[in-house]
Amino acid sequence: MAATLPGPLVSTEWLAANLNAGNVKVVDATWGMPGSGLDPLADFADEHIPGAVFFDIDAMAKPDTGPLPHMVPDADDFAAKVGALGIGNDDIVVAYDTHGLQTAARAWWLFRAFGHDKVAVLDGGLPQWLEEQRPVEGGTPSPAPKTFTAAPRPELVRSADEVRANIAARGFQLVDARSQPRFEGTIDDPWAGRRRGHIPGSRNLPFSDLLDPVSKMFLPESRMREVVAKAGVDLDKPIVATCGSGVTACVLALGFQMLGRPDVPVYDGSWAEWGLPGDRPVETGPAA
Repeated sequence: MAATLPGPLVSTEWLAANLNAGNVKVVDATWGMPGSGLDPLADFADEHIPGAVFFDIDAMAKPDTGPLPHMVPDADDFAAKVGALGIGNDDIVVAYDTHGLQTAARAWWLFRAFGHDKVAVLDGGLPQWLEEQRPVEGGTPSPAPKTFTAAPRPELVRSADEVRANIAARGFQLVDARSQPRFEGTIDDPWAGRRRGHIPGSRNLPFSDLLDPVSKMFLPESRMREVVAKAGVDLDKPIVATCGSGVTACVLALGFQMLGRPDVPVYDGSWAEWGLPGDRPVETGPAA
């Protein structure tokens, strides 16, 4: 029996009930910062949600972009790699990660950026699944390939030039998902060789502020609205999300969609691009 997706976020209960539906494909989209010591593929081989495949964020990226990590790939390349995972256009994709809810949103956003709306994130990720003592399996699957056709949505992606132009134009609110110390420039950025600080005029809304600190699940909608308002973000005006390298900005984009804003793009290069030495302006300290 085919499943029907309830929204951009699904519960462990929903996934458990629909895990064996023929049109549900589960992907582990765990990713770790360089130097984090994480080995997501090895962890996946050790244990993952039954039937899941590994969605490698770095592999699902445009090659040869120099110092810029996991930039949005070409449509044909994305389609070929997704098809190789056994995912077709008729499938519902559910992404999760081993953090709780952190990097899976990048997979969610990429599918949407290439025209696939039948995609959701598992609230609480693998930790919540394990907390509830739900089944896992090991090994590295070899799925039968499918045909996936990508339909790019350029309106969900923003470039450095567009962000630079917005500093003066203020046509959209730029919302930064990084931690407050990184945003304010009181610590070195973990992306080596980047300057400290933030893009002028941006607001700071750490992605973790939208999550319960213990379960790593999204806060109730009313509480999320309070957090967003406290960060100085107006949900009635245009928004673009940014972060360190275009990963946790997608958590913001997911949260904004849950609050009725499915149109929030991501600045793909984020601080990994903007923070490189050069003439792009930088501010430090709290948001103005």
